[in-house]
Amino acid sequence: MGQNFLINKRAIKELIKAADLKKNDVVLEIGPGIGVLTMELAKKVKKVIAIEKDPRMCEILGELLECWNVRNVELVEGDILKLDPKPYTLKPYKVVANLPFYLTAPVIRKFLETIEPSPQQMVLVAQKEVGQRICAKPPEMSILAVSVQFYVHPVKSSRSEFNRAGPEIISYVSRKSFWPSPKVDSAIIRITPRQPAPYRNEVSGAGFRERFFEIVKAGFSHPRKQ
Repeated sequence: MGQNFLINKRAIKELIKAADLKKNDVVLEIGPGIGVLTMELAKKVKKVIAIEKDPRMCEILGELLECWNVRNVELVEGDILKLDPKPYTLKPYKVVANLPFYLTAPVIRKFLETIEPSPQQMVLVAQKEVGQRICAKPPEMSILAVSVQFYVHPVKSSRSEFNRAGPEIISYVSRKSFWPSPKVDSAIIRITPRQPAPYRNEVSGAGFRERFFEIVKAGFSHPRKQ
């Protein structure tokens, strides 16, 4: 499935710390694989919903959960891009995942643009370069960064003005922290969506959102000549 499993204990600890998990939290994990992260999450929270596309991995992880008597993990076989996670989640919830690199952007868009309610927080392991693009600030922002920051939670800056918190890079993860080792390093990124998500339900709001992204796409398609 093109997935590299995070096995480094220090990196897993940093990922979990970034999610600021509480005892009563519900966590949605995407692509649990062999369950290394899953088991650590299960120790920290009330419930983990682990969504795995690969039937073989589901079977293996299911047996491991049974063997280790882990009772607060619900294992769901399915493609996160096609699956509606609402029946499996309790509000509120957080997304914590070591995603296959090719899923990073589609998963972020799905949870920010279409899933209601949005997660309280998304803490993801992404390819280093992709993480930097997602978390870029003006004038270096990519279209993906603009799209993500449209939905993030506004906070007060030191100047007492409202700015977007934006996605942030928590730390970098060496390629040696994975099995099998990928060819590139990774980054742990954190995204805090606004609640409720802006312009999602209202007809006029949806129209504004569509026009906004049309303008953004047009701007990136025709960059100003230097």
